[in-house]
Formats: sequence, C-alpha cells, structure tokens
Amino acid sequence: MSPVREPITKGTVSPLRDVPTSIARPEYVGRTHAATWEGGDIHDAETVEKIRISAQIAAQALAEVGRHVAPGVTTDELDRIGHEFVLDNGAYPSTLGYPGAAGRPPFPKALCTSVNEVICHGIPDSTVIEDGDIVKVDITAFKNGVHGDNCGSFIAGEGSDEARKLVEVTHEAMMRGIKAARPGREVNVIGRVIEKYAARFGYESVRNYTGHGVGPAFHTGLIIPHYDAAPLHDDVIEPGMVFTVEPMLCIGSEESNEWDDGWTVVTDDRSWVAQFEHTILITDEGAEVLTLP
Repeated sequence: MSPVREPITKGTVSPLRDVPTSIARPEYVGRTHAATWEGGDIHDAETVEKIRISAQIAAQALAEVGRHVAPGVTTDELDRIGHEFVLDNGAYPSTLGYPGAAGRPPFPKALCTSVNEVICHGIPDSTVIEDGDIVKVDITAFKNGVHGDNCGSFIAGEGSDEARKLVEVTHEAMMRGIKAARPGREVNVIGRVIEKYAARFGYESVRNYTGHGVGPAFHTGLIIPHYDAAPLHDDVIEPGMVFTVEPMLCIGSEESNEWDDGWTVVTDDRSWVAQFEHTILITDEGAEVLTLP
C-alpha cells in the first residue's frame, strides 16, 4: 500500500532555538492556550496587505527548506534552516511555542516535518531522511501582527512512482479545491471537490484535520474541511475572507492516532500521506493564492 521503509519513530528533539527580542511574538507564546479570535474572517485592505507579506515570507521559507530535503539530512536540520530564514526576514515562526491541546506541551519547533505515514504535526528531531521519503514541511510566518501559513510535500531523491503520484494528485486536489472557493458558495464545496478528485485514484482525504481561517489569529475558528461535510460547515464564502486549503491524502486509510508527544499524528495502517497548503484571499472573482514565493 506504500513504498517500503521502516515505520517512523520518535527521535531526539534538540533544545529550543533562540528568537531575538526584537522579533514580535504572537499573543499565545508563553501561554497555555491561544486567545479566542472574535474579529471574523473578512479583513480590510490594510490587514490583507499585511497578511500578504507574512504569506510571502512563509512561502519563501518553505521553498528554502524544500531545497534541502535530501537523503541523509535530519528533520532538525530542516527546522534550523526554516527557523533562521523566518527570523532573517523579521518574522516569527508561528508554530514555535504554539500551545498544545488539553494541557499538552507547546510545539517546540519553527515548522512541522511529517515524514511518510505521519499525517501532520511531526516534530523535527534527529530523524534522518532516507531516499524516497515524502517529507511534508508546514511553516507559518508571523509579522506585523498577522500570520501566513503554507505546507508542501517534498520527495527525498527520486522516489517511487507511487510516491510521486500521491504528491502530484494531492497538489492537484488542493488547486481544484482553491478554484472551487468562490463568493456565494458554502465552504463545504471545497472539500467536496477535493474528496471526489482523491477518490478517482483510490486515495482517502483526512477528515480530522482541516483548513482554517488565518490572519491576526493563527486559527480564527473558521473550519475548511477537505471532505464532503454538507450540510455541515455551511459558512458562505465572501470577498475579503482569508483561509487555508490544505488537503492531506492517504494511499490507504485515513484513520489515525496521535503519539504521546501530543502532536504527531500517524495513519493507523502506516500508509503514506502527502499534503499541500496555501493561504488564499477571496476576491470578487474567486481565490487569490497569497503563499507564493
């Protein structure tokens, strides 16, 4: 069901990396939970321009980290590269210190590295990337009081035909979902399009982890499912909205479990997963992708 490699196991997590005091932190850093956002999901032009800057930094950071995905590199080294890139651009890596759910420890790194059967929220550590691995890198930048969020799937080395197909289909599924995001439609149309496309290839779309509103808050409360959730999640898409579309597609079953670190999520059957994510702005004409390098 997936290319052959031993299942991913927990490695050693390095100490927290420093962030200069001159870099502004999100409100949740050092707290047990993020504040509830009450500002809605439609943003004014000034806020959108700020999000555009953060989103571009995140996209450039993702591209830089992606260039270093290769056999023999540790996921911790990828974190170092992303951490330093974001700081060099005057931004804060949003995941660093993000509060865990139900009293779990905050996320300790500047990005997520989810390898093969790890669906999402993988913590960078001493894990060594092997030839053919699919490495999902999820990185978010916070600057001028707003976040920009994105994720990409990178194959170390050439990769198998099966791995390449999964990555290609997942990216196309995301782009089709984004194209479906038009004013006047319900957000559940996005997931309907994604799930239908994934099913053509026998893939399942992960249901427990979704896209979200983003801007002054890392997660605004708006939920963007990547499956057909109708009649639920019937928020109407409107111009000025900013949210992420980030499908995770599995070769096997999307059923999953969480490691005892409180973050890492893996497929129950250890089948491999790919993910892509963009932050998008809804305009009168449709969706504009903000996370472009």
